[in-house]
Amino acid sequence: MARFTGKKPKETPALNMGSMSDIIFMLLFFFMVITTMRESTLFVKIVVPQGTEVSKLEKKSLVSYINVGTPMKEQQAKYGTDSRIQLNDQIAEVSDIIQFVELEKAARVEADRPFITTAIKADKDTKMGLISDIKQELRKAGAYKIFYNARKGERIH
Repeated sequence: MARFTGKKPKETPALNMGSMSDIIFMLLFFFMVITTMRESTLFVKIVVPQGTEVSKLEKKSLVSYINVGTPMKEQQAKYGTDSRIQLNDQIAEVSDIIQFVELEKAARVEADRPFITTAIKADKDTKMGLISDIKQELRKAGAYKIFYNARKGERIH
């Protein structure tokens, strides 16, 4: 027969850390899935105009952005204070738009190319002549689907 000795003081069991790594990896994957990377650094200041008839884009992965606005303070010494065009991460001229559209088409899968939309994100104080020049170059490049960025405003009666 076994002999029972005196009672030992009971200790609290150690905390099980086995599932801690599972939780950390689950959080890591969660943030990797929901995080979007910034596509480009803005070199122009844009205050988006208001619009009354606004709609959302369905597939943002098929959108190429053309930013138009006055250069940021750091860039004004180099580019001045007039409205400038930004394509991806560089200030460009109107004549560079055709090449930009071709590069954007080449970066997409062949099946998605007809559905590419060009979004013009222009400052509300940008002259319409520059926007018209951009539209003319987009026509020459065969980019006929154009989207103008705007924020929802109230309809004036």
